[in-house]
Amino acid sequence: MAASGAAGSPSRLVQYVVVRSDLVHKLSWPLGAVITQACHAATAAIHLHYGEPDTQQYLAELDSMHKVVLAAPDEAALSGLSETLTQAGVSHKLWIEQPENVPTCLALRPYPKETVHPLLRKFKLFK
Repeated sequence: MAASGAAGSPSRLVQYVVVRSDLVHKLSWPLGAVITQACHAATAAIHLHYGEPDTQQYLAELDSMHKVVLAAPDEAALSGLSETLTQAGVSHKLWIEQPENVPTCLALRPYPKETVHPLLRKFKLFK
């Protein structure tokens, strides 16, 4: 179940997706290809953590899902975030495009926003 927020109301469940912005802005990947990477990561994170109560609740509220897409400036920032999340025990999927073996994005399983937001604070919305 989702954690309770202020005044006992349930916290909003959010799935964060962090995408390398350099793929579009410096390496000239087509925007559609980058969006596809984010979709792969989000789907994989849901699949891998399907049994988690927060994931089940997130899926049960199908018409009110909330995702936030953030930008990592480059591969090093994305890999560093993955390491930070792993050390903090935050479930996520680092998507590595094959056969190129290129880390492109990562997605967290759904979490109450206040649980994971502090770890993602330095990343801005993807533009």
